[in-house]
Amino acid sequence: MSSLLDVAAGHPSTDVDVRPRSVVSGRQRWDVKPVLGRPQTAEILGAVLRRIPGITEAQASPVTGGLLVRHDARVKGADVGRLVRRAVALVMAGSAGARRPAPARPAAGPAPRTDRGVVRPVLAVGGGVLAGLALIRGASLGKQLVALGGVAVATGVVVRKAWRRTVDATRELPGTGTGTGRHPLLEIVGPHRRRLCRASALSVACQVSEMALGTFLGWTALVLIKGQAAPLVRFGLTTASAQLWGLTGLVAVACAAVAGLSYSSNLQWRRLGQDIEHDWRNRTYAHVQHLELRHLEGERTTRIAGALTDDVRQLGAFFAGSANDLLQLGTSLVLLVPLFLLLAPQIAWIAFLPIPVIAWLSFHYQDKVAADYAVSGEDRARLHSQLVNTLEAGATVKSFCTEDYEAERIDRLSGEAQDSSRRTDRSTIRHVETVRVCTTSSMAGTLLIGGRAVLNGSLPFEVFSPLIGLPQMVLMRMNRLGGIVDQYQRTVTSYGRVRRLRALPAETDGTGGPLDVEEVRGEIVLDGVTFAYPGRPPALEDLSLTVPAGQVTALVGATGSGKTTIAKLLMRFQDADFGSVRLDGRDVRDLSRHDLRHAIGFVAQDPFLFDGTVADNIRYGSFGASDEAVVQAATKAEAHTFVATLPDGYETVIGERGAALSGGQRQRIALARAILKDAPVVILDEATSAVDNETEAAIQRTLRVFAADRTMLIIAHRLSTVRHADRIYVMDKGGVVAERGTHDELLAQQGLYASLWRLQAGELAA
Repeated sequence: MSSLLDVAAGHPSTDVDVRPRSVVSGRQRWDVKPVLGRPQTAEILGAVLRRIPGITEAQASPVTGGLLVRHDARVKGADVGRLVRRAVALVMAGSAGARRPAPARPAAGPAPRTDRGVVRPVLAVGGGVLAGLALIRGASLGKQLVALGGVAVATGVVVRKAWRRTVDATRELPGTGTGTGRHPLLEIVGPHRRRLCRASALSVACQVSEMALGTFLGWTALVLIKGQAAPLVRFGLTTASAQLWGLTGLVAVACAAVAGLSYSSNLQWRRLGQDIEHDWRNRTYAHVQHLELRHLEGERTTRIAGALTDDVRQLGAFFAGSANDLLQLGTSLVLLVPLFLLLAPQIAWIAFLPIPVIAWLSFHYQDKVAADYAVSGEDRARLHSQLVNTLEAGATVKSFCTEDYEAERIDRLSGEAQDSSRRTDRSTIRHVETVRVCTTSSMAGTLLIGGRAVLNGSLPFEVFSPLIGLPQMVLMRMNRLGGIVDQYQRTVTSYGRVRRLRALPAETDGTGGPLDVEEVRGEIVLDGVTFAYPGRPPALEDLSLTVPAGQVTALVGATGSGKTTIAKLLMRFQDADFGSVRLDGRDVRDLSRHDLRHAIGFVAQDPFLFDGTVADNIRYGSFGASDEAVVQAATKAEAHTFVATLPDGYETVIGERGAALSGGQRQRIALARAILKDAPVVILDEATSAVDNETEAAIQRTLRVFAADRTMLIIAHRLSTVRHADRIYVMDKGGVVAERGTHDELLAQQGLYASLWRLQAGELAA
């Protein structure tokens, strides 16, 4: 791969329109305009980048022009831009060479399937049907039938190309198969096809009833104008009065059928939309819960939440509304085209002439605004993210008097989102009004040409009168096509975002069999462990240490020395790059993540509390615990005293992230949660950093009792927290062990630990 990029280095990259959109550790997003509208170029660019050592993922979208690159520590973040630009230059140079005249294709072998393979059968079948109708109706109608055939073929070609283009674009999404050839709408429906079939059948029946109602009303007008409707004479209704009474009954039945079928079909479509939304949200959220932690930390929380709420809602909303309109429009066309061919072929071509034009305009609009929709969605996501961050940082904003700055920043982001929404709105309104002009022109043309045919006697008024309202009904419905295509484009864009979220890799489980928590002794060994976060120097380098079973071991040291990283490796939030982490002699990578984490109680440096009651938060993960056990755990964590003073005690709702509590109170509730779990191994990461000295001393006394017969690993900056530990490891920069021993042994060494102790005691360090 390096040779390919060396070749690309010979191509100037300064002229390539490539700009970074967002850069975080291990993940970057770029705007690469040369791939817009070029699926093959986007696929090749992604393949070229994925072959570079250290690039773990590269996906380019021909719809949005976006490029997602994920990389590990072998590729520095600053080098990604150079690699991207060189890869784009290489791909574009190859594309330019591919546009040169190609050598003649050998005669042997089947030709690849193209759109001509679709057009020819359509032309053959359509030509045969039209030729037969010409023989039946007379050669004088040949021109009209040929014109109508051209309308049908043009519509088929436009729809076919648009369908294939959407399928090809879907194949570019991560996590989709290259050989399925399934349309996004079919993927979205998934297991709900039975309900889709029921809703479709009811919609078709409703549309048939509605068109029958229109026909009956046309006959009623014919009776009032001419005194009779010829088709009703065949049923024995010869007088105007009898025909009016008969038509009254038919209209009443048709109205009842339309009302009942419309109610049932709309109900089925709405339930289908709700089922799709519910199914996609549940499956996607379940997948997100099992994502590797590095992907959750590398993505904006608001972006993931947006995919789980707004994007998933859009998937269901399309089927709840627009899909029904589209199906009824298709049903109307399927019924009207043969009806006009048989009864009034001389005006059929003008009645249906706007259809291929509107279809082409709609799909052209879809391709044109795809990038605008993606940009608009990205702008809204940035605005939402900034709003959430600003609200969560309310105290910081006020303390630095930056209210006006934040208001200006939101105003700028809101303006950008407004501008991108205006671009899509202008395109949407322009398309809708163009469709309206086409349908209105067709109505006028049908009245003019049909009226002339009635006047010269080539078309009976009895035939023209009932038919005149039906195509207008269809064409009026086609006015909604702009909104349908708009919703369709939003749905495809949302589907792409959800698919990208679903394509993120989930955590893999171990292969060495289950772990019996009851038999865990708790000995932890790190043997030659090296680990680095993407784009950073190693956090741990060839680290070896032992945490004996049934003892209290402490990790202390400077910030950034790798203490919390060790906890993450033990919990398998991350996996070591080199070396091994073993629990009771078994590599944790061979253990079930669920069993491993069930055997470890963990209190994070910044504990998270859920929006619920105090009891619910303590009981989290141990949902079957009794109220007495909850109170006992809170008492051991020195939380019972302040909980008892709350308005509703343990049933007090503490708000989102425990906002109603102080930092120390949140830590004590999180500690009570770990105590209630009663795991054989407990990791405390700065679990008492926010409590006062008196509370800390009480918690330490409790922990000495709680630590009996279990392994406890305490990570702390405050050395008074760990002075009674059985063993203390002093970590230094670069993730290495500088010293080890008990508190007294380390003080006697007069090294780093002794310096830290004197510093915290208020003495000047040597």
